[in-house]
Amino acid sequence: MYTLKENGGIPLSLLWMLAIIAGISVANLYYNQPLLNLISANLGATDFQANLIATISQAGYACGLLFIIPLGDMLSRKHIVMVSFAVLVAVLLIIATAQSIQVVWTASAVLGLCSVMPQIFIPIASQFSAPEYKSRNVGIVLSGLLTGILASRVVSGIVGEVWGWRAIYYIGSVLMLLAFFIIARLLPPVASNYRGSYAGLMASVWKLYRKYPAMRVSSLRAGLAFGSFLCMWSSLAFKMSEAPFHAGNDIVGLLGLCGIAGALTASGIGKYIRRVGVRRFNYIGVTLHLLAWALLFLGANHYLPIVVGIVVIDIGMQCIQLSNQSLCLGLDPHASNRSNTIFMTTYFVGGTTGTFLSGLGWGAAGWTGVVAVGISLTLLSGIVTLVQKN
Repeated sequence: MYTLKENGGIPLSLLWMLAIIAGISVANLYYNQPLLNLISANLGATDFQANLIATISQAGYACGLLFIIPLGDMLSRKHIVMVSFAVLVAVLLIIATAQSIQVVWTASAVLGLCSVMPQIFIPIASQFSAPEYKSRNVGIVLSGLLTGILASRVVSGIVGEVWGWRAIYYIGSVLMLLAFFIIARLLPPVASNYRGSYAGLMASVWKLYRKYPAMRVSSLRAGLAFGSFLCMWSSLAFKMSEAPFHAGNDIVGLLGLCGIAGALTASGIGKYIRRVGVRRFNYIGVTLHLLAWALLFLGANHYLPIVVGIVVIDIGMQCIQLSNQSLCLGLDPHASNRSNTIFMTTYFVGGTTGTFLSGLGWGAAGWTGVVAVGISLTLLSGIVTLVQKN
């Protein structure tokens, strides 16, 4: 068992354990994306109803960020993680055996709510790392989280094609059970940073939000960019299943591997944030997003532009997320979980909005509608950076 001291350094073995489990737990949120067409066909749902699974999962995640993550400053983080993982085991089994879209919706809300545990791990990496390694170590945990997102799409697409969409949720429940026992054995107790009631804790989140304009700006522009990012992923399965591709879910899942560039980028971006600056990283990220959407639109009927577009949008997303998240976590180190709550809640509200608007765009104008939504959200993110000083 490790012992952690604020700013005292964190062992790399513990850091990588947190990164791996972050990836395993956040994967629950993204298993559905390559499988939405299979789920809709199996449960007799429309494309829009199936798209709501992703929207509801994201909304549940946003609620978990807002109402659960602040508890990490008040209660035992280890106990919060263990309870959440136990609930996830049950919820994943419920989805695996669901016979109606309504059951999947309800279970997906709880799934999203309890899949926020990586956002407990990221403040741990920030709070207990030596000052000179904070951004790097946050990047390592974030790399694990991103790899989990990418791997979840790949694995769920392949598993869904071979064994059907339900199989991945049985596999997920086993992984969460293993993670429960690993956390119980290896995660050290972490002292709380807040003394008081839950109501007071939530009130302090609002005070933090009002106190730091930079926190509001960085959260908003990152959330809008994430909405653009998820806009693509939530409709990609529908796009690839049509002419000229007629691609199966395994192919859609494999496209997730194209985003590995983003995961690899995250671990290296951290050390350049101070040198390049958060503002410049945001301009870089927005430019890459716009380039990616241009490729995804102009090359919509060819694999190569789509693959390159996915790589570029992933790298751009990590430029925006890691720079803004590092800024937020550094504003008040003694309220790291609450700062992360503000950032990630705004981030996933943006993601939920993008996912929902993607479904509307697809229904109204197909892939062209999706591209229009994605570009609009990216431009809004860029405008926030342009008009604000932070």
